[in-house]
Amino acid sequence: MLCLTPMIFSRDYIGYLGRRTVKHLIEAKFITTSNLTAAEERVTAALIEEIALEDRINEEVRVILEAYSDEMRKSGAQYAEMFKKVKNELARKYKAVL
Repeated sequence: MLCLTPMIFSRDYIGYLGRRTVKHLIEAKFITTSNLTAAEERVTAALIEEIALEDRINEEVRVILEAYSDEMRKSGAQYAEMFKKVKNELARKYKAVL
């Protein structure tokens, strides 16, 4: 799956995390694999998907808050506080762990 939104980590770093994760899982005897490369690719893809989900949630929060910007200004609501609240609600809605 390609992610069109900017991620907080580079793809190279996520690949590194995927390889290290697989290495640690194998060393801890949590998994075994006959195809190390395939296991690393699957873990890396899962990491990218999870990070992309957070990016999509952040973008959705921005859109929601933009729609309510006038009301927020009138009520004196703080953007950062509202961002956090809306993000937590969306994370719950999508059953995401952020």
